[in-house]
Amino acid sequence: MASISLRNVVKRYRTGKAELQVIHGVNAEIADREFIVIVGPSGCGKSTLLRMVAGLEDISGGEIAIGPRVVNTLEPAERDIAMVFQNYALYPHMSVFDNMAYGLKIKKVPLDEIRQRVDKAAGILELGHLLQRKPRELSGGQRQRVAMGRAIVRQPQVFLFDEPLSNLDAKLRAQTRLEIQKLHRELGITSLFVTHDQVEAMTLAQRMIVMNAGKMEQFGTPEEVYSRPATTFVASFIGSPPMNLLQHAPGGRPGSLLGIRPEHLDIGPEGPGSWALQVETVELLGAERLVHARLGEEKLIIRTHEDQGAPAVGSTVFATPREDRLHWFDAQTGQRQ
Repeated sequence: MASISLRNVVKRYRTGKAELQVIHGVNAEIADREFIVIVGPSGCGKSTLLRMVAGLEDISGGEIAIGPRVVNTLEPAERDIAMVFQNYALYPHMSVFDNMAYGLKIKKVPLDEIRQRVDKAAGILELGHLLQRKPRELSGGQRQRVAMGRAIVRQPQVFLFDEPLSNLDAKLRAQTRLEIQKLHRELGITSLFVTHDQVEAMTLAQRMIVMNAGKMEQFGTPEEVYSRPATTFVASFIGSPPMNLLQHAPGGRPGSLLGIRPEHLDIGPEGPGSWALQVETVELLGAERLVHARLGEEKLIIRTHEDQGAPAVGSTVFATPREDRLHWFDAQTGQRQ
């Protein structure tokens, strides 16, 4: 097992005389056996950062260390990592067993040890009854487990996951998330997991790196990132629905944006500190309702429960923000105040 150190990591691409910087000085210390999720929107640099750790992208500046070794100039095969991709990259003509064993055979690992490692990984991933099948005979979730099994048998120091659940439907994604959590508890291998799905990030991460436009906006536990977002980007990206950000809230501070999460606005009778809101629409989501309303020219969302009833569209309701759940951000920089 190994820690991972990202020290002022930079990535630039050169096209002719022009130079484009896509990763801007990322710093992070990842402890041995930690499960870290790198999350952000498409094009934010999260997969590029992961590929730099893997050795699939050159490093333009800074250092990446796996354990005590700086790996900037090492080939991927020398870094003692295993990677699971979005596309399963299985050999269609090989059985599940042979797909999982292939890398070990190339390294000339003894056959008895190969069998032992594959059987152990298959047991962890509940693939034992599928070892003789071909990939075309498997479901998407089973193929993804085979891809993870192929990584497990290598017994690497680090697992790298690049959007591995993107091709699965919602139910399978939820199920596979649980399997990945179980896998990490059993193996304890240091892991970096890239996703654009903030729900996936919140449920999997021990700590998470939130990326935006090649920069690390925040690095912390899911609870820290959700409860104390460092920037307006984090506040609006993490959380479903996102945090309300208001420029002209009653009692606001000059030069500041007020942030309040939808669940921290309470609908009730008019009273001290309450806001008069015009209801525009109501979303019914089973046990929850999302009330979309307007405060002057600004829109916001309130999360309520089914036992509270749904206000009528077009009506006026009063919502009181919880004072201990207010967030203030600099209107110019977006930084938390």
